[in-house]
Amino acid sequence: MQMKFKLTVVAALGCLAGMAAAQETIVRIGHVAPLSGSQAHYGKDNENGVRMAIDDLNAKGLVIGGKKVKFEIVAEDDAADPKQGTAAAQKLCDSKVAGVVGHLNSGTTLPASKIYNDCGIPHVTGAATNPDLTKPGYKTTYRIIANDNALGAGLAFYAADALKLKRVAIIDDRSAYGKGVAEVFKKTALAKGMTVVDEQFTTDKATDFMAILTAVKAKSPDAIFFGGMDPQAGPMLRQMEQLGLNKVKYFGGDGICTAEVAKLAAGAKTLGNVVCAEGGASLAKMPGGEAWKKRYDAKYPNQFQIYSPYTYDATFVLVDAMQRANSTDPKVYTPELIKTNLKGVTTTIAFEANGELKNPAITLYVYKDGKKSALN
Repeated sequence: MQMKFKLTVVAALGCLAGMAAAQETIVRIGHVAPLSGSQAHYGKDNENGVRMAIDDLNAKGLVIGGKKVKFEIVAEDDAADPKQGTAAAQKLCDSKVAGVVGHLNSGTTLPASKIYNDCGIPHVTGAATNPDLTKPGYKTTYRIIANDNALGAGLAFYAADALKLKRVAIIDDRSAYGKGVAEVFKKTALAKGMTVVDEQFTTDKATDFMAILTAVKAKSPDAIFFGGMDPQAGPMLRQMEQLGLNKVKYFGGDGICTAEVAKLAAGAKTLGNVVCAEGGASLAKMPGGEAWKKRYDAKYPNQFQIYSPYTYDATFVLVDAMQRANSTDPKVYTPELIKTNLKGVTTTIAFEANGELKNPAITLYVYKDGKKSALN
């Protein structure tokens, strides 16, 4: 009789455990960035930010719509290529993820944004900065970092007002990001009375810039602005030193504003001439930046680049909207995104009507003894 009672209790407990498991809902969040190719260090850093956010969210044991939710990442590699980016976006739509953090590059994010809009899945980028991203007015597109209008203009103001530079050459890699930030810099520099002495173009795959830099050197610029990423900026800085361009300032947006660029410059003295800009405050001035960075470094040693605090916050933005809507269904929670008022690691996140971050900050950086250091 006692044995039968024990078996009944065990069976009942097993049934309850099964019911609890059945009540748990898996909520998948997509992430897209280059995980292969020359920009993989950015992509891995971005992915780490999402993974860290998901771990922290799962530790909270959240209940949404009456069910305990467990979040999972669905990570896709777009190799910084627009075609792969759209394929990855369609794949995430087809697999019905609840939301997407990404992409890294403007060139991949711009075409992907239409796909997400068409399939009704919201995406939040913490890295793509081309202002055109929010122009279509998609209700599924959000950005939590300053765009190129702020970055390019901020650098031009610093060049003209603080450094009193007069002559600048502009080089860009023809990507949506590189071209966009270079155009804003040029427009602002001209408005500030600077002279653009030369314009040259390259690609985001190039590593030999000797011909371009030789042409630029002949125009005797005070500065070079480069619209592009660090896999090109590092070799360019080395080749500038080889050509004796040691006193020429070197400006760029967040794409070159990395720890990696110092490694890629391989000891070139021209690294000391770099002035770069990032959207957002420096880690030291972010509300939760330094404490968050300690946790990040413990979890992902020597992998930090730029954007992982933003992809971390972007993940929380999606889940915060789900909580307020009491639903993980994109159709239900997407309208809540525009009402976001979230105290994140990077800043307090709230959106303009077009999905842009309200009151975005920018920070200028230089490199002292090979290490990135905030100017403001």
